[in-house]
Amino acid sequence: MAGAKPGVHALQLKPVSVHDILKRGSKFIKWDEPNSSHPTLITLKVDPDGFFLYWTGGANMDPRVREVLGFGKPGEGGVAVEGKLVTVVHGNDLVNVSFLNFQAMQEDTAKVWTEELFKLATNILSQNASRNTFLLKAILKMFSDKKRVETALEQCGLVTNRVEGIKPDDFTWEMFQSFLHSLCLRPEIERIFVELGSRGKPFLSLDQLTDFINRRQRDSRLNEVLYPPLKREQIRQLMEKYESNASQLERDQISLMGFSKYLGGEENTIVPPERLDIIDDMNQPLSHYFINSSHNTYLTVGQLTGLSSVEMYRQVLLTGCRCIELDCWKGRPQDEEPYITHGFTMTTEIPFKEVIEAIAESAFKTSPYPVILSFENHVDSAKQQAKMAEYCRTIFGDALLIDPLEKYPVGLPLPSPQELLGKILIKNKKKHHHRASSGGNMRRRTGEIDALEQASPVNGIYNIVFRPLDFFQHFVTLQPYSKMYYLIFLSHQIYTKDPIMTRQKHGTASSEVNATEEMSTLVNYIEPVKFKSFEVANKRNKYFEMSSFVETKGMDTLKSAPIEFVEYNKKQLSRIYPKGTRVDSSNYMPQLFWNVGCQMVALNFQTLDLPMQLNMGVFEYNGHSGYLLKPEFMRRTDKHFDPFTENIVDGIVANTVKIRVISGQFLTDKKVGVYVEVDIFGLPADTKRKYRTRTSNGNSLDPVWDDETFVFNKVVLPTLASLRIAVFEENGKFLGHRICPVSTIRPGYHYISLKNEMNQPLLLPSLLVYTEAQDYIPNEHQEYAEALTNPIKHVSLLDQRERQLAALMEDNGEVRRPHIHTHTHTHVMFFYPHDLQAQSTEELKQQKSYLKLLKKQCKELKELRKKHLKKVRLTHTQLVRLSAKFEILTCKDVVNKPHYCLFVFVIVYREKKELQKILDRKRQHSIIEAKSRDRDKAESYVTLCVCVRVRVSVARSLKGGGQRHRSVVPGQQSLPQCQQDKGADCELQDTEGRARHPHRWGCSGAGRELQVPR
Repeated sequence: MAGAKPGVHALQLKPVSVHDILKRGSKFIKWDEPNSSHPTLITLKVDPDGFFLYWTGGANMDPRVREVLGFGKPGEGGVAVEGKLVTVVHGNDLVNVSFLNFQAMQEDTAKVWTEELFKLATNILSQNASRNTFLLKAILKMFSDKKRVETALEQCGLVTNRVEGIKPDDFTWEMFQSFLHSLCLRPEIERIFVELGSRGKPFLSLDQLTDFINRRQRDSRLNEVLYPPLKREQIRQLMEKYESNASQLERDQISLMGFSKYLGGEENTIVPPERLDIIDDMNQPLSHYFINSSHNTYLTVGQLTGLSSVEMYRQVLLTGCRCIELDCWKGRPQDEEPYITHGFTMTTEIPFKEVIEAIAESAFKTSPYPVILSFENHVDSAKQQAKMAEYCRTIFGDALLIDPLEKYPVGLPLPSPQELLGKILIKNKKKHHHRASSGGNMRRRTGEIDALEQASPVNGIYNIVFRPLDFFQHFVTLQPYSKMYYLIFLSHQIYTKDPIMTRQKHGTASSEVNATEEMSTLVNYIEPVKFKSFEVANKRNKYFEMSSFVETKGMDTLKSAPIEFVEYNKKQLSRIYPKGTRVDSSNYMPQLFWNVGCQMVALNFQTLDLPMQLNMGVFEYNGHSGYLLKPEFMRRTDKHFDPFTENIVDGIVANTVKIRVISGQFLTDKKVGVYVEVDIFGLPADTKRKYRTRTSNGNSLDPVWDDETFVFNKVVLPTLASLRIAVFEENGKFLGHRICPVSTIRPGYHYISLKNEMNQPLLLPSLLVYTEAQDYIPNEHQEYAEALTNPIKHVSLLDQRERQLAALMEDNGEVRRPHIHTHTHTHVMFFYPHDLQAQSTEELKQQKSYLKLLKKQCKELKELRKKHLKKVRLTHTQLVRLSAKFEILTCKDVVNKPHYCLFVFVIVYREKKELQKILDRKRQHSIIEAKSRDRDKAESYVTLCVCVRVRVSVARSLKGGGQRHRSVVPGQQSLPQCQQDKGADCELQDTEGRARHPHRWGCSGAGRELQVPR
């Protein structure tokens, strides 16, 4: 997630170094509680490797010694020994911590121990050490198979008689590794060893190991000039470090055990050590960084009930968080001391002053870069706001930034973290930017139910401050019916998932009061304003203005205007915080808002769920500074970025990541099945959930999978994507995980030492994986990329194809093999076909393939002529001309005059097209004439005595005599009925008796009407 500096980074991180005073030990007084009645005198020490803090002694102190040392006196004694106290805080999360209290004999001793212990506890290289280091640090545990342990000890020569014990001096680190190798056989490493070229031999040569490290273990994405492959001398040094057999070293060989040690060594970690150092450019404006941020920092459990703690501010700052939140409320009249709590809830209160003191103590212990205090100010007392400002000035001292820097006046781009080194910035609403609101009064209501009715949800019921300590005092003053309503109101507030007093998912931020002049003067580069639109923000163009978004509003903005959101975050700061309905202090996924460049994505640090684990894993890099530089196109104003893109981003090379989980080691001490999940978090197109291995069959000590390779074919933005590998029991219980930026993953075989939810390293649990990380290549370009990657293989493949084609074309079936000459130095293959002889044209014409093709062409030409003559009617002249042209195209002419034949064929084809057009025109003309004739014929039938009345008589038969038909008027549809049978003569006579006609007008027999065409 960071943009690294160009060039090779020189590692600035220092390895673990234990001070001599800590090695020798010092006298301390240890007790469990500050007022314990049984303190003990001990000698406190640290082992030479810096792994363990331990003490010896423990005898109870004589009361007279306690009195002389001033121990246990709350008055002057407590003040006198304050500088001699050393407190060690430990725990697996930020809430459930334990304390070890020590009092030194001298103040200087306490100071040395405090500084050195903190260095050891926060050493980044120690927290990301190799698997061998964690094995060395781990305490040996008992194994269930006693016989197997005894057999392994005998094979190592540690125990000859099982009754006797092991001498500590004999049990060295090398002996422990030999013991572990004999106890836990690793067939998967043996398979890797064989694949690399051992071929049944118990060793690898120096050349084989060099080829393995430079080809399998080296990152192909690196520049070969800046990061050249290792030389033989460097590989030889690695062999000397990990191979304990001197005879094999003399022959430049490494054994299976030495190879296994190298896989777990510090040179083969999954992430390069330099990526843990401060590698980002820290001279960019503040808006160009992701900032580790906390929400409601003081809470230890949920958002509605639970304790508030000053210690949370210390622990959160020590994790590297750089933005913490303070919800300030008006103190009681008796002391008028502002306090911090979650308004309108049952959470407890902590003094504002103590929080400021804790921040001053811990702000720059882990990271020297600036800390941002996000104030949510509900103190509606000018006097108490002035007191808050005074506490900040006096306690923070020079660390508090009051006046803007000379180089960076307010209104220009923000200063960089490097310019603000060791500074504390205040984020609070300023007086001239805040509008007075009718609901700003935060005073307690102590009236009856009529007061509660007046303070309805419309009139400001949200402004009632509920203090647990004053609950009963306020409750007893109410009438019985008022108590009923009050209890219903409070129960709805506490237990509903969408509580009334959370202001409909927006928390209490909208009820902030006006800032006084004293608090306004502390605000400079970070001034919160209400967000209206991106157009308004662009028009104002004030870099110091920032806006906060509840996660729901931020999500809507992200979906509706993602590109504008990215552009906004290039110049101004934005803060995202959880919605009010997250009463259990759960977290949203921060990756959603990192994708649009939001700097301060605030989370609940007391809940170590998956979003919080991802946040801690990502901000572990860049030296635990709490600042990560955004990708370049998220900073440059001439670049535009759509976080929903599925295409390759301009200037960014997409990656292809492959990972195969081979085996696990010491995952848990239970005999249960375990499985591994592999995820990638990044852009919507990059996020892939969840690849999963099969569940091991009741084996959690050394399960082996080594079956399926998980492929993430196209990671569009690797600098913003993170790979998570997590281990779970078969019932879903979390065991450990590791989060690595995709851009930092090393390819090859590596051990991954797992960490807990707090991102603290676990000693024994680890995974052996095989990874591939390379530049993404589309499928259509894959062949070219393989040719460039391995040109020798590509040339060999082409030669093989050429031989196969030559075998098909040879008459006698013999394959002519070209002579191959290989240059021994450059490894480039040259082909010299010196045995091939030139052939004449006549010889080439006698080739079978040529004659076969010629015969095929002649056949096609004849068929084309037949089709042409059959479809087109040609005139005599045209037919003669075309026939003459076709007759000259004999097979002999095709052989001797190929160009002439082609010319004639083109002419014939053109004439065919012209004749086809003439024929189409004639056919169209004939159709038109036929339609015209039909129309004239239809009109000729309607000629029956136009405008003349006609009488028609029909001859009667011999018996009945004749009967006239009724007259027909022109234009009528029918004639009188005919009395004759169908087929007999029907004589129709007009009034003049001039015409006799047979059945003519559609008469169909007796009794039918004659249909006259109109």
